[in-house]
Amino acid sequence: MPNNHNGLYWIRRDLRVDDNPALTSAIERGVSKAIFIAPLKTWEQHHKAPIQIDFIARHLQWLKQQLANRGITLDIVEVDDFDAQKQYLTDYCLAQNIQHLYANSEPELDECQRDSSIASQHLTLHLFEADVIMPKGGILNKQGEMFKVFTPFKRAWLQEFRQRYFECLPPPAATKTTQLTESITFSTTQRSSIKWPLADDYLQQVLPQFITAKLSHYQQQRDFPGVHGTSGISPYLAIGAISPRRVLSNLLSHYPQLAEWDSSPLFSWLNELIWREFYKHLLFHFPNLSKHQDFQPKFKDFYWPGSAENFSLWCQGKTGYPIVDAAMRQLNQTGWMHNRLRMIVGSFLTKHLLVDWRKGEAYFMQQLIDGDFSANNGGWQWAAGTGCDAQPYFRIFNPVTQSKRFDADGIFIKKYLPELNDVPNKYIHSPHEYLKKQALEKIYWPPIVDLAAGRARALVHFKQQLS
Repeated sequence: MPNNHNGLYWIRRDLRVDDNPALTSAIERGVSKAIFIAPLKTWEQHHKAPIQIDFIARHLQWLKQQLANRGITLDIVEVDDFDAQKQYLTDYCLAQNIQHLYANSEPELDECQRDSSIASQHLTLHLFEADVIMPKGGILNKQGEMFKVFTPFKRAWLQEFRQRYFECLPPPAATKTTQLTESITFSTTQRSSIKWPLADDYLQQVLPQFITAKLSHYQQQRDFPGVHGTSGISPYLAIGAISPRRVLSNLLSHYPQLAEWDSSPLFSWLNELIWREFYKHLLFHFPNLSKHQDFQPKFKDFYWPGSAENFSLWCQGKTGYPIVDAAMRQLNQTGWMHNRLRMIVGSFLTKHLLVDWRKGEAYFMQQLIDGDFSANNGGWQWAAGTGCDAQPYFRIFNPVTQSKRFDADGIFIKKYLPELNDVPNKYIHSPHEYLKKQALEKIYWPPIVDLAAGRARALVHFKQQLS
């Protein structure tokens, strides 16, 4: 690549200076300008959560300071959509006599089409891969195709990882110290993300504590929503504030042979990182997933008869099943949901209520601070039984059974459903009979579906639709 002082670093989902190949390459070539162009209507169309927008704004403010310390000026611009983003960028480059753009790639279909269009505008777009550990397109089966089941993908991923030289790019050295005081906000709805520390603080404090104090118990505790047993890394990976390679590097610094210990309880967290890789690679190989299509063709004309009223009650956390309602309240109040609960509420919506998984997928994206299309789409298609390596349609989570198993004492339930605080633990998972005896049935809504009847209906409906 040429040494080009008039090049431009284009920030997308890479809000960091550490392990950032596009930024490193731009600085090596003397680039002194950076730009972030927020497509507000596209964000709305893609259901970007207000809490994630605030999280992005906070990290942009931090990043602007870090870039200034490295002699790079960051412009932050608002436009309507990708077309306007493309037009603004090409006009900006023309006015600034910029011919080279440096950016980290994005795997979604619209983003790829936008980049292809920009690359044809007499601009040279230098794209780098920064959102995965192992390069997309490099983990294939013996037929040279993408795996459609996770476990063989994981085996191939580990084999490839063991054979590759693995390193993270260090953050470019700071050349000066400047103090910027401006606060960055966008002219769209934002919801405070202040309870989540900035990525720099997370890397220095939270992640080391997780690895040293919680990782050894992760496999046993990760499914219990009343226990703080997870890492909380997902929001940072979703916006690119932390590199997945950096996460793995920090993990391997404590357990250098972890990739060889796939039967060890310590491997469980790395396994979750590989699941993230699996969904990113799937999106790369099957771009039509970006169009909300079912991965399995047999679901192409599948009819979802679930009612709008039941979907609304699910969104509000008023289904009459405490674990489901507490989970939805957690989502609505905090912008995050425990992973075990995502599986429970996803199964309940698509199986017991027979509501189209796409509605649940969109609602999650509207709320989640860690909303990431590939993982969210993959998770919802898994729950609905329509996706790659999906939960079979006849496997239906029973929310009461799940609740008893993973929140036995109702710790999580009572945190988000305080109206049930006085219900004894033995009744907390299905409290209606107890409340009725106490003449307290009005404090909690009745079930919107009978579990046995809902399960039977789902089995019949799926069988009929797929026959």
